[in-house]
Amino acid sequence: MSRVGDTLFFEEGVWLNTWAAAVGTKEGQGPLGAYFDYVARDNRFGKKTWEQAESRMVELACEAALSKTGLELSHIDCALGGDLLNQCISTGFAARSLGLPYFGLYGACSTMAESLILGSVLVAGGFAGRTLCLASSHFCSAERQYRYPLEYGGQRPPTAQWTATACGAAVLQRERTAVRVTAATPGRVYDPGITDSSNMGAAMAQSAYETLRTFFRDSGTGPRDYSLMVTGDLASIGHGVVRELFRRDGVELGESYLDCGMLLYDQSQDVHAGASGCGCSAAVLCGRLLPDLAAGKLKKVLFCGTGAMMSPVSANQGESIPGICHLVCLEGGL
Repeated sequence: MSRVGDTLFFEEGVWLNTWAAAVGTKEGQGPLGAYFDYVARDNRFGKKTWEQAESRMVELACEAALSKTGLELSHIDCALGGDLLNQCISTGFAARSLGLPYFGLYGACSTMAESLILGSVLVAGGFAGRTLCLASSHFCSAERQYRYPLEYGGQRPPTAQWTATACGAAVLQRERTAVRVTAATPGRVYDPGITDSSNMGAAMAQSAYETLRTFFRDSGTGPRDYSLMVTGDLASIGHGVVRELFRRDGVELGESYLDCGMLLYDQSQDVHAGASGCGCSAAVLCGRLLPDLAAGKLKKVLFCGTGAMMSPVSANQGESIPGICHLVCLEGGL
């Protein structure tokens, strides 16, 4: 492993052993529904509370991932993951049943990318043979914490995003497979001064632009070197801002730049600007992107997790919304 600027390069390779995604009913009805490993019939996942439901969803995603290649929990050295809730209780409570050494992470919607970076560092450094990386969110638990009880029925502005009920889980290892982590750029926090918590795409867009620009500089590459560049989750507002910021630099991102928040749902599902939540990019990655990489349909992918570093307290105090973006470079068809 080496470093150039802010970017880490994994020359000897960190490989993806297995992955899986579990989602809620709305996500299963979207354009990617057929690609997910588990689609809930009931968003409570058989539990009494929304928080318990999210924990169960995490367990299901992990179980599905391990079952694909016959791994057992005893084959995993540690788990790294998080969610949107205070103290990351959904992931933390799921970790009770996993029984693994556990690192609780909070990067808002960038958490899946953050877990992959840290998991890769542990594997590449020889500190772990296999790491389980995951992230989740649940519409109902997030709405209760960040906005209003579901019964309130508040009006949502056009810039608002729909928090995904979803979880993605993936296992990293040193042994060669069809998909490899080749590089990663940990993000810095940027604050464009956005104070509207219903416009998080605009708040996070600068961080995506800055991290992508940093990676291109450190790696000596550009947009044309990648079959896909995907942020998550800027949705339609932030996606357009990132394009415009690069356009001002004379760089066209082209059709290969997409956003997970625009892929999870379609317009008929009334999600306004698109999807958000830790589970959105995690599920898109584990449900669609990694299988396409393994099959050779995609060669090189930049997975750029974006997060809004806010809380209900900071929003009520009138604070602006800083953003962060963690980038992971994946290669497939190997």
